[in-house]
Amino acid sequence: MTKRVLLVDDEQSVLGLAEATLAIEDNYELIMASDGEEAIAVCKAQMPDLMFLDLLMPKKNGIEVCREIKENPETQHIKIIMLTAMSQDADRLNALSVGADGYITKPFSPKALLDKAEEMLAV
Repeated sequence: MTKRVLLVDDEQSVLGLAEATLAIEDNYELIMASDGEEAIAVCKAQMPDLMFLDLLMPKKNGIEVCREIKENPETQHIKIIMLTAMSQDADRLNALSVGADGYITKPFSPKALLDKAEEMLAV
């Protein structure tokens, strides 16, 4: 069964690498967003199973997006993995405190990204 994965980052190079990595598997339908407001709109419209979410983005940051998605009964089931250059323990704890299901720091290993997607979606 195909799982819908939303990739959210304002850096095209990160989106491209994440897309290329996840496209290796045939069981993912990939969707892209480049800012926080777009991410929330896409979540509500397309209901992804999993979202890889950058922390530092225009319009709404990853913490705001994660909080809003997890507080909404219609979208709270979406698994959210923060994918960010912010590597401090405080950043990780802050993300987890608003409902993030996981945390990967950039630069990331393509294998780690794929493994985390498989873990979250039990593919």
